Amino acid sequence: MINKSNYSPTPATCYGEILWDVLPDGPQPGGAPLNVAYHLNKLGMGTSLISKIGRDENGQKLFDLMEKWGINTGLLQIDEQYETSQVIAKMNNGNEVSYEIVFPVAWDFIDQSEHFARNAKPSNYLIYGSLASRNETSRNTLYNLLETDAIKVFDINLRPPFINQVQLSHLLSKTDIVKFNEAELGMVQIMFGGSLKGETEKVKFIQDRFKIPEVIVTKGEFGASYYKYDKSYNVWGNEVKVNDTIGSGDSFLAAFIASHQIGLPPKTIIKNAIGMGAFIATKKGGCPEYEIDEYKKFTEQIF
Repeated sequence: MINKSNYSPTPATCYGEILWDVLPDGPQPGGAPLNVAYHLNKLGMGTSLISKIGRDENGQKLFDLMEKWGINTGLLQIDEQYETSQVIAKMNNGNEVSYEIVFPVAWDFIDQSEHFARNAKPSNYLIYGSLASRNETSRNTLYNLLETDAIKVFDINLRPPFINQVQLSHLLSKTDIVKFNEAELGMVQIMFGGSLKGETEKVKFIQDRFKIPEVIVTKGEFGASYYKYDKSYNVWGNEVKVNDTIGSGDSFLAAFIASHQIGLPPKTIIKNAIGMGAFIATKKGGCPEYEIDEYKKFTEQIF
Protein backbone atom coordinates (compact mmCIF):
# COMPACT_ATOMS: atom_id res chain seq x y z
CA MET A 1 0.00 0.00 0.00
CA ILE A 2 1.28 3.46 -0.91
CA ASN A 3 2.73 5.13 2.17
CA LYS A 4 4.02 8.59 1.30
CA SER A 5 7.31 9.74 2.74
CA ASN A 6 7.80 13.09 4.42
CA TYR A 7 9.01 15.87 2.16
CA SER A 8 12.29 17.66 2.69
CA PRO A 9 13.71 20.17 0.18
CA THR A 10 16.11 18.77 -2.42
CA PRO A 11 18.55 20.50 -4.81
CA ALA A 12 16.35 19.57 -7.80
CA THR A 13 12.64 19.11 -8.40
CA CYS A 14 11.19 17.52 -11.53
CA TYR A 15 7.60 18.31 -12.50
CA GLY A 16 5.20 16.47 -14.79
CA GLU A 17 4.36 13.10 -16.23
CA ILE A 18 5.14 9.75 -14.61
CA LEU A 19 3.98 6.66 -16.47
CA TRP A 20 4.50 3.21 -17.88
CA ASP A 21 5.76 2.92 -21.47
CA VAL A 22 3.91 -0.13 -22.78
CA LEU A 23 6.42 -1.41 -25.35
CA PRO A 24 6.20 -4.49 -27.60
CA ASP A 25 8.57 -6.36 -25.27
CA GLY A 26 6.89 -5.27 -22.04
CA PRO A 27 6.20 -2.17 -19.88
CA GLN A 28 8.96 0.10 -18.61
CA PRO A 29 8.78 2.99 -16.12
CA GLY A 30 9.07 6.34 -17.83
CA GLY A 31 8.05 9.91 -18.38
CA ALA A 32 10.77 12.52 -18.86
CA PRO A 33 10.53 13.92 -15.28
CA LEU A 34 10.96 10.45 -13.77
CA ASN A 35 13.89 9.65 -16.06
CA VAL A 36 15.65 12.93 -15.22
CA ALA A 37 15.02 12.43 -11.49
CA TYR A 38 16.43 8.90 -11.66
CA HIS A 39 19.71 9.99 -13.25
CA LEU A 40 20.10 13.11 -11.09
CA ASN A 41 19.77 10.92 -8.04
CA LYS A 42 22.35 8.46 -9.42
CA LEU A 43 24.69 11.42 -9.95
CA GLY A 44 24.39 12.37 -6.29
CA MET A 45 21.97 15.28 -6.68
CA GLY A 46 18.95 14.71 -4.44
CA THR A 47 15.72 15.08 -6.38
CA SER A 48 11.99 15.32 -5.69
CA LEU A 49 9.26 14.52 -8.18
CA ILE A 50 6.00 16.45 -8.38
CA SER A 51 3.50 14.28 -10.21
CA LYS A 52 0.36 12.22 -9.67
CA ILE A 53 -0.39 8.51 -9.85
CA GLY A 54 -3.64 6.59 -9.56
CA ARG A 55 -4.54 4.46 -6.58
CA ASP A 56 -3.93 1.32 -8.61
CA GLU A 57 -1.37 -1.42 -9.17
CA ASN A 58 0.55 0.58 -11.79
CA GLY A 59 0.79 3.53 -9.41
CA GLN A 60 1.96 1.33 -6.56
CA LYS A 61 4.72 -0.12 -8.73
CA LEU A 62 5.95 3.34 -9.73
CA PHE A 63 5.87 4.49 -6.11
CA ASP A 64 7.84 1.43 -5.01
CA LEU A 65 10.46 2.05 -7.71
CA MET A 66 10.88 5.68 -6.67
CA GLU A 67 11.35 4.60 -3.06
CA LYS A 68 13.89 1.98 -4.14
CA TRP A 69 15.78 4.54 -6.23
CA GLY A 70 15.83 7.14 -3.44
CA ILE A 71 13.73 9.74 -5.28
CA ASN A 72 11.83 11.92 -2.79
CA THR A 73 8.13 10.98 -2.96
CA GLY A 74 6.89 13.60 -0.50
CA LEU A 75 5.27 15.69 -3.27
CA LEU A 76 3.86 12.76 -5.24
CA GLN A 77 0.06 12.96 -5.28
CA ILE A 78 -2.49 10.13 -5.40
CA ASP A 79 -5.62 10.41 -7.57
CA GLU A 80 -8.78 8.56 -6.54
CA GLN A 81 -10.51 8.98 -9.91
CA TYR A 82 -7.96 8.79 -12.72
CA GLU A 83 -5.62 5.92 -13.48
CA THR A 84 -1.84 5.92 -13.53
CA SER A 85 -0.60 7.00 -16.95
CA GLN A 86 0.35 4.60 -19.71
CA VAL A 87 1.83 5.33 -23.12
CA ILE A 88 0.95 2.68 -25.69
CA ALA A 89 3.54 1.84 -28.34
CA LYS A 90 2.22 0.46 -31.63
CA MET A 91 4.16 -1.14 -34.45
CA ASN A 92 3.36 0.18 -37.94
CA ASN A 93 4.63 -1.19 -41.25
CA GLY A 94 7.04 -3.57 -39.60
CA ASN A 95 9.66 -1.28 -38.06
CA GLU A 96 7.97 2.05 -37.39
CA VAL A 97 6.71 2.75 -33.88
CA SER A 98 4.00 5.25 -32.95
CA TYR A 99 2.93 6.22 -29.45
CA GLU A 100 -0.51 6.88 -27.99
CA ILE A 101 -0.24 9.18 -24.97
CA VAL A 102 -3.49 8.38 -23.18
CA PHE A 103 -5.57 11.34 -21.93
CA PRO A 104 -6.79 12.08 -19.31
CA VAL A 105 -4.69 10.35 -16.65
CA ALA A 106 -3.66 11.03 -13.06
CA TRP A 107 -0.76 13.41 -13.83
CA ASP A 108 -3.11 15.72 -15.74
CA PHE A 109 -4.57 16.67 -12.35
CA ILE A 110 -1.56 17.71 -10.24
CA ASP A 111 -3.22 20.15 -7.86
CA GLN A 112 -2.16 22.75 -5.35
CA SER A 113 -3.41 21.01 -2.24
CA GLU A 114 -2.76 22.41 1.21
CA HIS A 115 0.05 19.88 1.74
CA PHE A 116 1.59 20.80 -1.60
CA ALA A 117 1.38 24.55 -1.03
CA ARG A 118 2.93 24.17 2.43
CA ASN A 119 5.82 21.91 1.38
CA ALA A 120 6.69 22.76 -2.25
CA LYS A 121 9.61 25.02 -1.41
CA PRO A 122 11.77 26.23 -4.30
CA SER A 123 14.65 23.91 -5.15
CA ASN A 124 17.88 25.11 -6.70
CA TYR A 125 16.63 23.69 -10.01
CA LEU A 126 13.07 23.19 -11.26
CA ILE A 127 12.91 20.92 -14.33
CA TYR A 128 9.78 20.73 -16.46
CA GLY A 129 8.54 20.02 -20.00
CA SER A 130 5.68 21.16 -22.20
CA LEU A 131 3.58 17.97 -22.04
CA ALA A 132 2.67 18.54 -18.38
CA SER A 133 0.73 21.69 -19.34
CA ARG A 134 -1.75 19.91 -21.64
CA ASN A 135 -4.50 20.01 -18.98
CA GLU A 136 -5.61 23.10 -17.05
CA THR A 137 -5.14 21.71 -13.53
CA SER A 138 -1.51 20.62 -13.91
CA ARG A 139 -0.80 23.65 -16.10
CA ASN A 140 -1.93 26.13 -13.42
CA THR A 141 0.11 24.33 -10.77
CA LEU A 142 3.20 24.53 -12.98
CA TYR A 143 2.61 28.19 -13.77
CA ASN A 144 2.58 29.00 -10.05
CA LEU A 145 5.79 27.03 -9.48
CA LEU A 146 7.47 29.05 -12.23
CA GLU A 147 7.14 32.17 -10.07
CA THR A 148 9.74 30.82 -7.63
CA ASP A 149 13.42 31.82 -7.59
CA ALA A 150 14.67 28.40 -8.71
CA ILE A 151 16.80 27.99 -11.82
CA LYS A 152 14.12 26.90 -14.28
CA VAL A 153 15.14 24.23 -16.79
CA PHE A 154 12.74 23.65 -19.68
CA ASP A 155 13.09 20.44 -21.69
CA ILE A 156 10.69 21.32 -24.49
CA ASN A 157 9.83 17.70 -25.40
CA LEU A 158 7.12 18.54 -27.98
CA ARG A 159 4.54 15.76 -28.37
CA PRO A 160 1.81 16.26 -31.00
CA PRO A 161 -1.11 16.82 -30.68
CA PHE A 162 -0.35 18.39 -27.28
CA ILE A 163 1.36 21.51 -28.61
CA ASN A 164 -0.09 24.93 -27.82
CA GLN A 165 1.67 28.09 -28.97
CA VAL A 166 0.30 30.32 -26.21
CA GLN A 167 1.34 27.88 -23.48
CA LEU A 168 4.72 27.31 -25.08
CA SER A 169 5.36 31.05 -25.21
CA HIS A 170 4.57 31.38 -21.50
CA LEU A 171 6.83 28.48 -20.54
CA LEU A 172 9.72 29.82 -22.64
CA SER A 173 9.35 33.29 -21.14
CA LYS A 174 9.84 31.91 -17.62
CA THR A 175 12.85 29.66 -18.22
CA ASP A 176 16.56 30.14 -17.56
CA ILE A 177 17.86 27.11 -19.46
CA VAL A 178 16.07 25.47 -22.38
CA LYS A 179 16.91 22.23 -24.16
CA PHE A 180 15.93 21.52 -27.77
CA ASN A 181 16.73 18.79 -30.21
CA GLU A 182 17.29 20.00 -33.77
CA ALA A 183 13.74 19.17 -34.91
CA GLU A 184 12.19 21.02 -31.96
CA LEU A 185 14.36 24.07 -32.57
CA GLY A 186 13.08 24.16 -36.15
CA MET A 187 9.44 23.72 -35.08
CA VAL A 188 9.65 26.58 -32.59
CA GLN A 189 11.18 28.87 -35.21
CA ILE A 190 8.23 28.22 -37.51
CA MET A 191 5.67 28.70 -34.71
CA PHE A 192 7.06 32.07 -33.66
CA GLY A 193 8.24 33.42 -37.03
CA GLY A 194 11.91 33.12 -36.23
CA SER A 195 15.03 32.64 -38.30
CA LEU A 196 15.17 29.83 -40.85
CA LYS A 197 18.91 30.28 -41.24
CA GLY A 198 21.62 28.43 -39.33
CA GLU A 199 21.57 27.09 -35.80
CA THR A 200 23.33 30.12 -34.31
CA GLU A 201 20.73 32.49 -35.76
CA LYS A 202 17.89 30.27 -34.56
CA VAL A 203 19.26 30.15 -31.03
CA LYS A 204 19.82 33.92 -30.98
CA PHE A 205 16.19 34.43 -31.96
CA ILE A 206 15.08 32.28 -29.02
CA GLN A 207 17.41 34.04 -26.60
CA ASP A 208 16.37 37.51 -27.71
CA ARG A 209 12.63 36.90 -27.94
CA PHE A 210 12.22 35.03 -24.65
CA LYS A 211 15.19 36.45 -22.70
CA ILE A 212 16.72 33.01 -22.11
CA PRO A 213 20.40 33.12 -21.10
CA GLU A 214 21.26 29.46 -21.77
CA VAL A 215 20.20 27.22 -24.67
CA ILE A 216 21.14 23.59 -25.36
CA VAL A 217 20.72 21.94 -28.77
CA THR A 218 21.15 18.16 -28.89
CA LYS A 219 22.07 16.40 -32.14
CA GLY A 220 22.14 12.69 -31.35
CA GLU A 221 25.33 11.02 -32.56
CA PHE A 222 26.57 14.42 -33.77
CA GLY A 223 26.90 15.75 -30.23
CA ALA A 224 25.42 18.96 -28.88
CA SER A 225 25.87 22.73 -28.64
CA TYR A 226 25.59 24.88 -25.55
CA TYR A 227 24.90 28.61 -25.91
CA LYS A 228 25.55 30.60 -22.74
CA TYR A 229 24.77 34.28 -23.10
CA ASP A 230 26.77 35.38 -26.16
CA LYS A 231 29.18 32.44 -26.26
CA SER A 232 28.78 28.97 -27.76
CA TYR A 233 30.40 25.63 -27.02
CA ASN A 234 30.17 22.81 -29.54
CA VAL A 235 31.16 19.20 -28.89
CA TRP A 236 30.99 16.38 -31.42
CA GLY A 237 29.61 13.03 -30.35
CA ASN A 238 31.05 9.63 -31.10
CA GLU A 239 29.40 6.59 -32.61
CA VAL A 240 28.33 3.99 -30.05
CA LYS A 241 26.48 0.70 -30.25
CA VAL A 242 22.88 1.72 -29.53
CA ASN A 243 20.54 -0.60 -27.66
CA ASP A 244 17.66 1.91 -27.64
CA THR A 245 17.35 5.69 -27.34
CA ILE A 246 14.59 5.72 -24.71
CA GLY A 247 15.46 8.26 -22.03
CA SER A 248 18.80 9.17 -23.63
CA GLY A 249 17.89 12.86 -23.84
CA ASP A 250 16.63 12.83 -20.25
CA SER A 251 19.89 11.34 -18.97
CA PHE A 252 21.78 13.97 -21.02
CA LEU A 253 19.84 16.71 -19.23
CA ALA A 254 20.44 15.16 -15.80
CA ALA A 255 24.20 15.07 -16.36
CA PHE A 256 24.09 18.65 -17.67
CA ILE A 257 22.29 19.88 -14.53
CA ALA A 258 24.53 17.93 -12.14
CA SER A 259 27.62 19.43 -13.81
CA HIS A 260 26.05 22.89 -14.04
CA GLN A 261 25.27 22.90 -10.32
CA ILE A 262 28.90 22.48 -9.31
CA GLY A 263 30.08 25.13 -11.76
CA LEU A 264 32.17 23.06 -14.16
CA PRO A 265 33.50 24.78 -17.32
CA PRO A 266 30.87 24.94 -20.11
CA LYS A 267 32.70 22.56 -22.43
CA THR A 268 33.10 20.01 -19.62
CA ILE A 269 29.40 20.32 -18.79
CA ILE A 270 28.39 19.51 -22.35
CA LYS A 271 30.90 16.64 -22.63
CA ASN A 272 29.54 15.06 -19.45
CA ALA A 273 26.00 15.41 -20.79
CA ILE A 274 26.84 13.91 -24.19
CA GLY A 275 28.69 11.07 -22.48
CA MET A 276 25.70 10.23 -20.29
CA GLY A 277 23.24 10.36 -23.20
CA ALA A 278 25.42 8.04 -25.27
CA PHE A 279 26.05 5.75 -22.29
CA ILE A 280 22.33 5.27 -21.61
CA ALA A 281 21.68 4.66 -25.33
CA THR A 282 23.88 1.56 -25.06
CA LYS A 283 21.51 0.18 -22.42
CA LYS A 284 17.86 -0.88 -22.42
CA GLY A 285 15.22 1.56 -21.19
CA GLY A 286 15.32 5.03 -19.72
CA CYS A 287 16.23 4.02 -16.15
CA PRO A 288 18.70 1.13 -16.40
CA GLU A 289 20.87 -0.07 -13.54
CA TYR A 290 24.46 1.21 -13.69
CA GLU A 291 27.34 2.38 -11.55
CA ILE A 292 28.64 5.96 -11.77
CA ASP A 293 32.19 4.72 -12.30
CA GLU A 294 30.91 2.81 -15.34
CA TYR A 295 29.50 6.04 -16.81
CA LYS A 296 32.68 8.00 -16.05
CA LYS A 297 34.89 5.38 -17.69
CA PHE A 298 32.63 5.29 -20.75
CA THR A 299 32.76 9.10 -21.10
CA GLU A 300 36.55 9.15 -20.82
CA GLN A 301 36.79 6.56 -23.59
CA ILE A 302 34.66 8.45 -26.11
CA PHE A 303 36.40 11.83 -25.63
